[in-house]
Amino acid sequence: MLPPLVRKTWRDDRRTTIGWTAGVGAFTAVYTGFYSQFQGAAELKQDALPQGMLDFLGIADMLSPAGYLQATVFSLIGPLLVLMCATTLAARTIARPEEDGGMELLLANPLSRKGFATQRLTAAATAITLVAVAPWIVLSILVPAIGIDVPLGNVAAACAGLVLLAWCFTGIAFLAGAVTGKRGTVLAVTGVIGVTTYMANALSNISDSVSGLKWVSPFYYFIGGDPLHDGWNPAHLLLLAGIGVTTAAAGVVLFDRRDVGV
Repeated sequence: MLPPLVRKTWRDDRRTTIGWTAGVGAFTAVYTGFYSQFQGAAELKQDALPQGMLDFLGIADMLSPAGYLQATVFSLIGPLLVLMCATTLAARTIARPEEDGGMELLLANPLSRKGFATQRLTAAATAITLVAVAPWIVLSILVPAIGIDVPLGNVAAACAGLVLLAWCFTGIAFLAGAVTGKRGTVLAVTGVIGVTTYMANALSNISDSVSGLKWVSPFYYFIGGDPLHDGWNPAHLLLLAGIGVTTAAAGVVLFDRRDVGV
């Protein structure tokens, strides 16, 4: 049986989780469903955008089925939605109850502070995973139904990258909350890191002089290996998972050591 604190956290966050899952799934379904209509004007639309803009957004290949999915689902808005959800739920694990004055009641449970942090993180990470796998569920149905010529294995590889990208930023947001206990700091730190690393990956696509910036960006390890065309890249996925696990573990340890406001 799952620990009581995990179940309580799920109950508390169930509306948020359901809403984000439905929203991300609907976004994926709508954009994927436009594929047939888009194909008729794909070349015209690609020619209308400057090449530098296409390279910056990582959508230089809008004419192929894989390029279309990358441009619409995996390039910007899809990851942005998932990471917004991850940051929101991770901020609720420690920072929200500490600011709202509910930490004392939660810490009254008969478990260690490390156990408390681990269970709260486990509940949040599970909910975030559910949201992040929504595109995979939708695409597994629509890609063959619509006739999008992308192997489902490659779709799964891209979706696995999205899940691990979410885990990566969940760990970062959890660490920020565990260290500071402030939701504003969680949102600011995670937002700055997200925007900065996204820009680093985007800029590396348009200039050889800064191409090395991609190596410090989680977004490169998520989609830079072009999984929709080339399939699985275990090294990139393991690196994303490693960042998420390392930052989450650091958050548990540091939360256990600091004075908590109750």
